Amino acid sequence: MTADERDLLILAPDDLLKQEVETETTRRGGPGGQHRNKTESGVRLRHRTTGVMAEASERRSQHENRRVALDRLRAALALEIRGTAVEATALPTAVCEVLQSKRWPRLSPNAQDYWRVAARVLDALAAEGGRVSEAASRLAVSTASLVKFLGTDAHLWQAAQRLRTANGLPTLRS
Repeated sequence: MTADERDLLILAPDDLLKQEVETETTRRGGPGGQHRNKTESGVRLRHRTTGVMAEASERRSQHENRRVALDRLRAALALEIRGTAVEATALPTAVCEVLQSKRWPRLSPNAQDYWRVAARVLDALAAEGGRVSEAASRLAVSTASLVKFLGTDAHLWQAAQRLRTANGLPTLRS
């Protein structure tokens, strides 16, 4: 992922939708009554450059579904697209500030910087061949806090486990 693509994780929602994302609305069946079946409230988003997709249709409002799909797209971009080893070393100031704070291992997936930090953590883990202690050293954090952060989101945990497995390492214990 290039520096420009990395900025997608922090772009304002309207800017991201206008510049980088194709939006498609759909009708979805299921619970929600007649209103849901008569309107196109489902939203499917596709990032043009990478092809990463996300969708939401569980709400009756197209606006709410668009917001949820956009959050899911940001998460998918952070989890699926890996940066280079150079990018993993040269952390942006905002990410460094988060990593140096005492709250970082407990950073919520709902926090604004979460997926940007998660992407950098996965980049560092990939650059170090899935070895958590080396990735923690690269990020200047403790191994325990890195494992704790990886456990804050099931999808992030699974991405880290896939990186380790691909490098022939055993899975992490929770």
